[in-house]
Amino acid sequence: MDIREILAINLRKLRQARGLSQEELAHRAEIDRTYISALERSVYAAGIDVVDRLARSLGVEAADLLTRPPTGTKRKARGQAE
Repeated sequence: MDIREILAINLRKLRQARGLSQEELAHRAEIDRTYISALERSVYAAGIDVVDRLARSLGVEAADLLTRPPTGTKRKARGQAE
């Protein structure tokens, strides 16, 4: 699992746990919603400033977004339903 996938898994998990839509998180972090979507799909690699803004908006440390999830956690393949 590469760092993009780790960020994607953690970002989606934390966003959903807080009951936030991609749009609401994007607004709070001052990032475009389509960029949030791309990060959650591992399309883009986020810069450190973006990771920090996302973490602050989610109420976690930036390291929490980049920490490898427990073994057995897999992200859904592209095109699969959530």
